[in-house]
Amino acid sequence: MKQYSRILRYLIPYKWHVFINIFSNLLGAIFSLFSLAMLIPFLQLLFGNVPLVETKPVFELTTESVTQSLNYILSYLIKTYDKTSALLFVIALVLTASFLKNFFTYLALYHLAPIRSGVLRDIRNALYRKIIDLPLGYYSEEKKGDIISKMTNDVNEIEVSVIRSLEMVFKEPVIIIVHLIGLLIISPQLTLFVLLVLPFAGLIIGRIGKNLRKTSLKGQNKMGALLTILEETLGGLRVIKAFNAEKKVTERFESVNSFYTLLMKKMWRRRDLAAPLSEFMGTIVVILVLWYGGKLIFEGKGNITPEALIAYIGIFYMIINPAKSFSNAYFNIVKGMASADRIDSILDAENPIKLKQGALKLENFNSKIEYRNVSFKYEDEYVLKNVNLTIEKGMTIALVGQSGSGKSTFVDLLPRFWDVTEGEILIDGINIKDCNLESIRDLMGNVNQEPILFNDNFYNNISFGVKNANEDSVRNAAKIANAHEFISATPNGYFTNIGDRGSKLSGGQRQRVSIARAILKNPPIMILDEATSALDTESERLVQDAIENLMKHRTSLVIAHRLSTVRNADLICVLHEGEIVERGKHDELIALDGYYAKLHKMQIK
Repeated sequence: MKQYSRILRYLIPYKWHVFINIFSNLLGAIFSLFSLAMLIPFLQLLFGNVPLVETKPVFELTTESVTQSLNYILSYLIKTYDKTSALLFVIALVLTASFLKNFFTYLALYHLAPIRSGVLRDIRNALYRKIIDLPLGYYSEEKKGDIISKMTNDVNEIEVSVIRSLEMVFKEPVIIIVHLIGLLIISPQLTLFVLLVLPFAGLIIGRIGKNLRKTSLKGQNKMGALLTILEETLGGLRVIKAFNAEKKVTERFESVNSFYTLLMKKMWRRRDLAAPLSEFMGTIVVILVLWYGGKLIFEGKGNITPEALIAYIGIFYMIINPAKSFSNAYFNIVKGMASADRIDSILDAENPIKLKQGALKLENFNSKIEYRNVSFKYEDEYVLKNVNLTIEKGMTIALVGQSGSGKSTFVDLLPRFWDVTEGEILIDGINIKDCNLESIRDLMGNVNQEPILFNDNFYNNISFGVKNANEDSVRNAAKIANAHEFISATPNGYFTNIGDRGSKLSGGQRQRVSIARAILKNPPIMILDEATSALDTESERLVQDAIENLMKHRTSLVIAHRLSTVRNADLICVLHEGEIVERGKHDELIALDGYYAKLHKMQIK
């Protein structure tokens, strides 16, 4: 089981806890065996079924020697005092053994607690780090709801099904092994018979477990689909209501939910079959042991007495419950492995953005950015084709064109959200693939058409990603972005929460907060997906002023939706079907009477 071995690797930091847990379980099993199984010959002696031991035996580390030594002590107590005193001695032994058994059992559980909680924490951390590390392209293929399901439901399933089963995995095999050794000492022949019978019972249980994993995997996938529908519903509630589509989306949700319910019912029925099936199989084995052991006694074979057979069955019964628990743990683990499969789909996802060993760290931007013969395709279709462009420091470059022409892809290649398929991008003559990724992005700021804000206060949103920011610098950035006035008017000023994705703010306010964040970072290169296209006139004016303040003394790449906002750009590049078909200043492009002129005429009508 690859997935289970991966989970076990998370145990390495807790190896001492694991060692103490297993060792404590071992001692607990030994004292459990001693407290009950060894009682039978003592009680036979005590109640007169066997003669007293008169001669002190030579002590050896064997079951027979220990039994004879304790029988000798009991015989001495019976002869010296009375049977009541001997009985009290036996009771004291049982109580001591019981106390030690339960003490070591608790000690094992005490050291299991940090393992259970720590492994889950480490899995969540590993998942989150991977989610952060994967490129944007990964999330264009994956559903957000499914990723959230893997991060929450699947990790919780591992906790319930796998981590909680670690107790049984660490404990029950130890108990079974210790008691099997006891059985082997009593009767090797009878134990060999048991070991030949048990695999058949295990095979029957294993067949059920194989199908359980498949069913559980389907169920977890459907839960991911449910969360995706829910996430889409919450995000598109306005549209759903506007189009009277409540019934349609409800039917879609209920259909997936019903299928998920059927899968879960099937899975739980299979899992719940484990306990009664294992118990029934255990009863069958006990009956076979009784039959075969009786046969050996009747035929005078195997050096086993009726008393030993009773002790043997008593010890074997002590194996049944651990074996039943272990089979339950097995079924839970099999069920949890389906979730591990889904988690591994994220952890094993390959990051196409390859980081070079010993990459150069860009400290500053000094001269120019170059796109040399750059082509890019997402799958089979090229989005950019053989693009060449030189951007001198301090220039404002505007990218215009119809939707799908490749503008966003063009700017996304610069901070390496994607890697070029062909060609190269250079900053100050250095290929960005040879540069430290963090240092590249430190040189750049982003303002998107749809501002991305977090459910936090103004201060933390503006200072996001900026080390050692202070309140004065945050205020100055907000003032430059025309945001200080409305922020100060809120109940708690800069420490007022702005809601999920800035839901408490207007569109213009969200954009100005986003611009303030870029201003505070103060990068030499700015990438702007024009932020004024969906704003009212007043907000547009304020945001446009903020953008102009932001672009001062910086190299800027601007995706322009409204051509009026880039009239003064140093260079306007017109993209069409992934190629730069025109380039020049506003008046020059109007004079060409080509693509740009056509777009301009469409907007002024």
